[in-house]
Amino acid sequence: MHVLLVEDDALVASGIVTGLKLHGLTIDHVNCASLADTALKSSYFDVCILDLGLPDEDGISLLHRWRDQGQQLPILVLTARDALSHRITGLLGGADDYLIKPFDLLELQARLHVLTRRLAGRSKDFVEHGGLVFCASTGEVRLHGHPVSLARRELALLRALLQNPQAILSTEQLCDSVYGYEQSLESNAINVHVYHLRRKLGNNIVETVRGLGYRLGMPEKMDSL
Repeated sequence: MHVLLVEDDALVASGIVTGLKLHGLTIDHVNCASLADTALKSSYFDVCILDLGLPDEDGISLLHRWRDQGQQLPILVLTARDALSHRITGLLGGADDYLIKPFDLLELQARLHVLTRRLAGRSKDFVEHGGLVFCASTGEVRLHGHPVSLARRELALLRALLQNPQAILSTEQLCDSVYGYEQSLESNAINVHVYHLRRKLGNNIVETVRGLGYRLGMPEKMDSL
């Protein structure tokens, strides 16, 4: 899951980034509305965590502007404004969820997974694909009932493919999902992770579409294990 965090409090942002990365999420952090605009134009995100007290534009104003521009990104508002009127204003203004500071990091993580699950039209916290089962919240992967250990980057790549099962994803899109949009990478970084996924889940789990990118294939068959 690729998360855009818009938060001007450096200490709060550092805690969120560190905690969510430990759970396998890819986080890009910006501290103002103008940089958030730039990030959305430069990269693809699965969900946004939006603080309302930004230095250059009120978060509610930014939220309204994004929705007026047709931005459909799921947005979780994270704020110290705890009055009922503030929550109602945020939700009616286009927020998909609202969490009050101080908060528990596990609850934040759970709410992010619910938002992306809802967007994908799933009622469960896990994805089943052939004999593959992937639990979004824990990162647990099973192939025909057997646990498979994946590194953090491999999990991020698999998550991106499972969230877009019919799509061809370019190398640039996958780099955003796995590393974040500001990372400077070796040209073969995604190829290396694709190689490891194929080794662990079968050669057909990731299909190469020449000249375009990659798409989700089928995992190893039971009789091939």
